[in-house]
Amino acid sequence: MKKLLFFAILIPILFFDNGCKDNSTEPNDTDTTSAHVRKPNLYIYPNNYISLFVEIDFPKGGDIVESIPEYTDFWSIEVEPTGKINNDYDYLYYECDVPSFEQKEYGWIIKQDNLKIFFDDNLKQSGFNEKEKNDFLEYWIPELVNYKYYEIYPQYIATLDKVIKINFSIEPTNFYRLCYLIIGRDDSNLKLKEPEIESATRLDYFAVEWGVILR
Repeated sequence: MKKLLFFAILIPILFFDNGCKDNSTEPNDTDTTSAHVRKPNLYIYPNNYISLFVEIDFPKGGDIVESIPEYTDFWSIEVEPTGKINNDYDYLYYECDVPSFEQKEYGWIIKQDNLKIFFDDNLKQSGFNEKEKNDFLEYWIPELVNYKYYEIYPQYIATLDKVIKINFSIEPTNFYRLCYLIIGRDDSNLKLKEPEIESATRLDYFAVEWGVILR
């Protein structure tokens, strides 16, 4: 049962106080003291059909502001080896507000016209499959049109787990997380260190997640 024994008894007092709440305030993308993490998509691929509880924990504080399917204190789901969830969803979706945590030492500056090519290649190198990659491109490329250039900083699991921790009642053998911090700018006059791309291991029972912080 490990550390997730609390999933065995489904009563609210045994869960962290980080459930879904109504929040009519739009995120302030210029507020560098906090981060609005947009549209993380969590894909889960078990070896066999499983019943699973998934909990989102915020070690430094935070709130879920949107979720599909609805997140209360946790998700209770049935997952097929194909990744299909509850016979309906391809992934778990949520958005959240957390204290700012992003690394900005390593990244890329990409011209707006080249964003689709860049993300197509970067997501492939990161180990996402065609469906997961296209989900990202279809949503985000139309959103990134207001600037000539974009700073793009990858945030990997070691960074993300410090502020947004995903707990599984049955833990995946491999879990890969990638969240891009994206900042629009009007020029390319900035030198950044080239990141070392971390890649997903898609073996056994595994899960992968992508998301974006847009500033």
